[in-house]
Amino acid sequence: MSIRVSIVPVTAYQQNCSILKCEETGRGAVFDPGGDVERILEAVRQMDVTLEKIILTHGHMDHCAASDILRQQLEIPIEGPQREDDFWIGKLPEWCQMAGFPHADAFEPDRWLDDGDTVQVGAQTLEVLHCPGHTPGHVVLFHRAQQLAWVGDVIFQGSIGRTDFPRGNHDQLIRSIREKLFKLGDAVTFIPGHGPTSTLGQERQTNPFVADARYG
Repeated sequence: MSIRVSIVPVTAYQQNCSILKCEETGRGAVFDPGGDVERILEAVRQMDVTLEKIILTHGHMDHCAASDILRQQLEIPIEGPQREDDFWIGKLPEWCQMAGFPHADAFEPDRWLDDGDTVQVGAQTLEVLHCPGHTPGHVVLFHRAQQLAWVGDVIFQGSIGRTDFPRGNHDQLIRSIREKLFKLGDAVTFIPGHGPTSTLGQERQTNPFVADARYG
């Protein structure tokens, strides 16, 4: 196996922060560090991985509130999400205060991601898919060789992301799932932002929101 992945649930929202290690180089990335920095760093130590970047799927606080802390502490860049989520990240202090979340300062990623971009982690290449709907700038990262995708809050086992937040769009979310994610293939395993992993094939068959049976 060319990569190793550890999932670290963080914050009161039990958000699936995950750590990717390239076995070839020992280098890695952390996805969606929403909080609990020490818990994340402990998992990094246990994996014996040298983090070289932070990758964000979208700008909601439970996915990104600890990003800038880690960026400053480890001196590594933040990549993602797509620029349309800038307004979410810019309002982090307000959202955290409203939700009773630990304070987080607004920040700007070192690199915004767009559909068709790639992200390098060690010797591994991740493909970027812009999948709006839950948020306008949401991205999914896909490791084709391992048939593994980090989907944030686009899709979950048996459910899909909420679209009742500012600039959420239900129809857009359905299109992102059915026209982009499902085309990656049934064998793809995905790590969602919350809850257990699943496969795209399983969701295409059984997810009541996006299954083939619903859309024909």
